[in-house]
Amino acid sequence: MKRILILKTAAGAACMTFALLAGAQTTTNSSAPAASSESMGQHVDDATITTKVKAELLGAKNVKSEHIHVKTRKGVVSLTGTVPSAEDRDNARQVVEGVSGVTSVKNHLKVSAAS
Repeated sequence: MKRILILKTAAGAACMTFALLAGAQTTTNSSAPAASSESMGQHVDDATITTKVKAELLGAKNVKSEHIHVKTRKGVVSLTGTVPSAEDRDNARQVVEGVSGVTSVKNHLKVSAAS
């Protein structure tokens, strides 16, 4: 049990580090971004939201899946992957909706077939 907690903590720290490093990258192009492209601020915000969501899902005791993929675009979080039950799918949505910065959730989680 202690080992799982250590692994979850390490995974959360790794996700946070990756998001911070990805956000710290700068571009060499001095021209302004096109109107349809994402600004650096939006990219950093989305990366931060994604990291927060992943950490919350890993720590949630009421969500029994490690096969949830998270993508964020302009505050809209998309969840894909599999969970063992419809209850876990609903719980994952509730956890994500509670994360600061999330404007809406697209829940595309599939319930895995019982073995």
